[in-house]
This record gives sequence, C-alpha cells and structure tokens, in this order.
Amino acid sequence: MGLTKVKHIILVLSGKGGVGKSSVTTQLALSLTSAGHSVGILDVDLTGPSIPRMLSIEASKVTQVPGGWAPVLVHEADESKGLGSLHAMSLGFLLPKRGDAVVWRGPKKTAMIRQFLKDVLWDETDYLLIDTPPGTSDEHISLAETLQKDATLGQVAGAVVVTTPQAVATADVRKELNFCTKTNIRVLGVVENMSGYVCPHCSECTDIFGSGEESPWPKSSTFHF
Repeated sequence: MGLTKVKHIILVLSGKGGVGKSSVTTQLALSLTSAGHSVGILDVDLTGPSIPRMLSIEASKVTQVPGGWAPVLVHEADESKGLGSLHAMSLGFLLPKRGDAVVWRGPKKTAMIRQFLKDVLWDETDYLLIDTPPGTSDEHISLAETLQKDATLGQVAGAVVVTTPQAVATADVRKELNFCTKTNIRVLGVVENMSGYVCPHCSECTDIFGSGEESPWPKSSTFHF
C-alpha cells in the first residue's frame, strides 16, 4: 500500500466551497515543512483540483514508477535550514489540459480515490494532508471506507474543518462534524477563515464578517476553535 511510510494522515474538510480549504491545506503544509517535517499533500477534489495552482506547480507531471505513481516534488528537504520535504499528488497533474473538465459518476470517482490511496508511493512522510472537496460526497465516503480498511491503527490523526463566519457556512460545518462522528474520525479543530481584516498600517484586526465565536455551536462542542 502507498501509505505504509506515512506516519500521520490529516483530512481537511469543509461544508461549503470557497471557504479557503485548499489555502488552509497549503499553509498548513508549508508550516509543517518549516518545522522540519516531511509532508505530502493528496488532492482528492477530483472535479476542482486546486493544489497544483496553490503550489505553483501546474506544469508538473506525475512519474510512473514500478508499483505505482511517484508524487510530484515541490521542494526537497534542507537540513541546514530546518526545512522538511514537500510532495504533492493531484488529478490536475494527470489532465491533458489544465482547463479540461472531469465529468465522472460515483463509481469512477471511487476507483480514482482508491487508486490514489493505494498506488501513490509516498516516501518517508511525517504528515499526509488530504485536501477534500466540499460537502460529504462520494469522494468522502470512498476515502473514509478505504482508510478504515487499509490504514494502520492511529495512522489517521483526524480532520481539520474549514469554515467562514456566515450562518450558511457554519450550518454545513455541523454536517461535517456529524460525518466525522459517523466515520470515527477525530476532529482536530475548526478553522474560521476570512473573518477578519488586518490593517496594513496599524495591524489591528477587524472582524468585518463577524465571528463564529458568538454562535452557540463551537462552545457546545469539544473540538478546538
């Protein structure tokens, strides 16, 4: 299995699209590599892969190796700078053209997810971040089922849920939390994105879109907000 050398797997989820889930995934990956950890990003948003553009590696191609696929190298480890390596895998690397649409039904999506988890040969990796599509679709179900079957005990560290302060977004977060409960995935925390604006002159942060801290759902839960 391609995950045998991966120590920890973290899912990045969101109830709505456009809340900055891929941005959070990228920033989390860069922060972990800056701390000296080796990191991989697996983009399973099959119909809207964003990770290649986020990492400025859209022109990269996946290499076929004996036993599966080698993920794309973003940057190598640099011990002198305390920098860990970063690799990425996305369907965006496999499309003939960047603008090609992926029009797949559920069974083909399921097969692709399983192939990504089984055939991508990650080297020694401290953290594998899995960037998922919004909602709880075929990709999420296939992902959860495959990880429950093939991941080792404790390998799936949990999930980070990304939202924005708007009521329609936080309402869908409850569905993501319910999904995690049903699939026995631990919720590591909730990231409230796009809530504040930091003034470039005085560095004061203003919550121009409000804050979910005023709503009852984070206070009544046991995850970090």
